Amino acid sequence: MKKKVKRKIIVIDEDKCNGCGLCIPSCPEQALQIVETPNGPKARLVKEFYCDGLGACLGSCPTGALTIEERETEPYDEEATIARIKEVAPDMLEVHIKHMKEHAQDLPQHHTHKMPKGMTSCPSAQMMSWDKLEKSSSSHKLDKTQKIESELRQWPIQLHLVSPLAPYFKNADIMFVADCVPFAYANFHQELLKGKAIAIACPKLDEVDVYYDKIQQIIETAEPKSITVVNMEVPCCFGLMHIVEEAVKKSGKKIPVKQIIIGIKGEIIR
Repeated sequence: MKKKVKRKIIVIDEDKCNGCGLCIPSCPEQALQIVETPNGPKARLVKEFYCDGLGACLGSCPTGALTIEERETEPYDEEATIARIKEVAPDMLEVHIKHMKEHAQDLPQHHTHKMPKGMTSCPSAQMMSWDKLEKSSSSHKLDKTQKIESELRQWPIQLHLVSPLAPYFKNADIMFVADCVPFAYANFHQELLKGKAIAIACPKLDEVDVYYDKIQQIIETAEPKSITVVNMEVPCCFGLMHIVEEAVKKSGKKIPVKQIIIGIKGEIIR
């Protein structure tokens, strides 16, 4: 069971609810259902972690049975919500994505990761991007003490944490990278990462089932110019390319995809 957090969530007054069901199509997350009770049909939350607490359903209730309160409950789970929408109402997926875009600024407080006391969003998932820093006037001097400049221009980078709605993915050259690659390939930043948006993953150790949907969402919402997959030469690492290829295929988008393979001794094999 997920650890509870304090956040906003829908509350249903069953005395006012007449079971009409008008709230259900108004919920982009499909978090509501009608159930039979001793007092007749009533609206109930399927699971609390499906409700994002943004209140899209409020205006659809003719009796005023729906309100929002702030209390301790399970954190909103975007990945579980996407899975539910695809199962019960796949035609609502586009509505949900649009809803998320419109309320992107409200999402950090509903993130599934615990937030440190005093912070309004999880630092591991707080969306950030920045421009490349200007080099200092002495940067042309090459010596042993000179620092290599980072080409990373966004945060987060882990595929489980990135949002498909992140602005740095929009019309970008996106690179999906196996976790071990930057450790093995010394020139990763200068030769591979420069000018690209990135998401890292491990096809061996991660729960990869959610990656198919996540990458497909990124492709459908961001419409990237190109995709590069960088993986290690070890057999288990090739799964990343398969996941990306399947996601591109399901998205129906025609996006150029190329693969770069890194050897365990730090060389580009292909």
